[in-house]
Amino acid sequence: MEAEWIWGFAGGLLIGCAAAMFLLVNGRIMGASGILGGLIDRSGWGSAAERGAFVAGLVLVPGVMAYAFVPGVSTHITSNLGVIVAAGLLVGIGTRLANGCTSGHGVCGIARLSLRGIVATVIYLLAGGVAVVLFRHLLGVI
Repeated sequence: MEAEWIWGFAGGLLIGCAAAMFLLVNGRIMGASGILGGLIDRSGWGSAAERGAFVAGLVLVPGVMAYAFVPGVSTHITSNLGVIVAAGLLVGIGTRLANGCTSGHGVCGIARLSLRGIVATVIYLLAGGVAVVLFRHLLGVI
């Protein structure tokens, strides 16, 4: 089995465990876009320290893990800054329109057998497939 598959499996286990712990400890769904959105629009400032720690963990832990366990890891990301910025904006807009992201709908929603979470995740996956076909195979920008 290729190492990338094992790292992906381990990452999935960590995300699932983190989502379960967040729900058990806080009684709330671990939706990254909602947690970050509450900091940005100030609706979640009552729990700003908790939200800030969560966001810091999202940013810092993968960097530490990559540095400690897989030095020189390659992400295969495009070097086209315009594509990266456009992708980030589209993801942000999509998560606001869908009232959640893949951590909220995909991990937590599906685990709770939420129809809304299942439908949102199917749409995310289809949109991702269409984007790859369009931007990689038809337009050649990634």
